[in-house]
Amino acid sequence: MRSRFVVFLCVIQAILFLGHWFVYETWTWFWRLPANSLDPPGNSGLAVAMAFLSVSFLSASLLAYRYKHLLVRAFYTVSAAWLGTVLYFLLAAIISWPLYGIARLSNLRLQRWPIAVITFGLALVVSLYGIINAARPRLKHITVRLPNLPESWRTRTAALVTDTHLGPVRSYGSLRRIVSAIAGQRPDLVLIGGDFYDGTAADYDGLARPWTGLSVPFGIHFIAGNHEEFSDSRKYFDALEKSGVNVLGHDKLTLDGLQFVGVHYHNASHPDRLRSNLQRAAIDRTQPSILLTHAPDHPQVAAEEGISLQLSGHTHRGQFFPFTRIVDRVYRQFAYGLQRCGDLFVYTSCGAGTWGPPLRVGTTPEIVMIHFE
Repeated sequence: MRSRFVVFLCVIQAILFLGHWFVYETWTWFWRLPANSLDPPGNSGLAVAMAFLSVSFLSASLLAYRYKHLLVRAFYTVSAAWLGTVLYFLLAAIISWPLYGIARLSNLRLQRWPIAVITFGLALVVSLYGIINAARPRLKHITVRLPNLPESWRTRTAALVTDTHLGPVRSYGSLRRIVSAIAGQRPDLVLIGGDFYDGTAADYDGLARPWTGLSVPFGIHFIAGNHEEFSDSRKYFDALEKSGVNVLGHDKLTLDGLQFVGVHYHNASHPDRLRSNLQRAAIDRTQPSILLTHAPDHPQVAAEEGISLQLSGHTHRGQFFPFTRIVDRVYRQFAYGLQRCGDLFVYTSCGAGTWGPPLRVGTTPEIVMIHFE
């Protein structure tokens, strides 16, 4: 297992190095003045900087999983932001070459450097926008009509928060703002759909503490995402429980006639395990039920087992382009938003935080307010 992990890290690092090399070579070639064809091919200072940056994210990630020191957090945050930026620089570098080729074939007397300035400049603007956009979750309101919903639940509201990824980048202040936004909506129930923590070393008790200031009639409930299962989940569960959050187990929870089932990521990642957990919960098919599970991997199983509404996250909706297109292809209609799977409603949230690069381009971080009718 360890040898496979080392191989995986080596492959990722090789990809990062090649990407940085291509960006460096493209920039220096386009920036070189055409009249000085004998100029040296690059800049040694820039080359050293790009070489360091190419290994920064992987190094920062390994440190962040062991240490929670302020300097480690700062190093991780900067390297993660750079990773997102260099991705757009890579796209800029790829686009620059066909633009130059078109200009040459069209006999345009166009110097090389303006092409790089325009493409790399746009990439930088998009990256800065992505960082700013990712820092402010917005409230998203949806309405769901569940069959046989008890009258007492009509007009009530549940808040859904997923994928906050608290750790080096998003921390106590991020959650405090989320809790404040939820409190302003006065929901009857709060559901946390996994990846509350990023899985890195952190003050888990301190990060969960803002929940202590939120009081809702039917409580705050949590299920684990894949990031809470990178290591022993108990330390995350203990921290949340200290802050008044209920960690859902395998048993069904009935709140004023509405059934709730929570299935942690590992137990829901395979259809047979998910089905077994739902059958163990003994859902009453004549009454409405809500399944809280991290990923929208097997909605057909939830539909077959009589669940009325499934709430998930995990996808981030791709978080930023071009990964938005990839996630759409993988999860199809369940990548984001409110969808149907037979008689089952499925809502997949794009999440309130970020993983890796703290960017969102083509997606918006959200806190979901679910209004029952």
